[in-house]
Amino acid sequence: HVQLVESGGVSLQAGGSLRLSCVASLDGRHCMAWFRQAPGKEREGVAGISAGGGGTYYAESVKGRFTISRDSAKKTLFLQMNSLRPEDTGMYYCAATEKWYLDTTLFSGEYKYWGLGTQVTVS
Repeated sequence: HVQLVESGGVSLQAGGSLRLSCVASLDGRHCMAWFRQAPGKEREGVAGISAGGGGTYYAESVKGRFTISRDSAKKTLFLQMNSLRPEDTGMYYCAATEKWYLDTTLFSGEYKYWGLGTQVTVS
């Protein structure tokens, strides 16, 4: 049974920084990503990372502000978020595909495994 457990979500003011974590019961052979969903909006891909961590991809809205990384030994995915804006508010989910290579579509349908999310509120 695969489990992804996110943590680190808080309420904070615009301009602040935050790091989200996701502990996965998967080995390091899966491409992973962060998604977010704001109230009344569709879920959107934020950032993705290849199985080895050598490849990353970002949505335009977060480029230069967010950094995705992973520690395969600890089976943990991270999202460092800087210069946060109110529009970054939402439930943040980590997800994993069955593929090892980097997914540059950030299409949610490609991701088989999902966590329950952690709430980030920026005011």
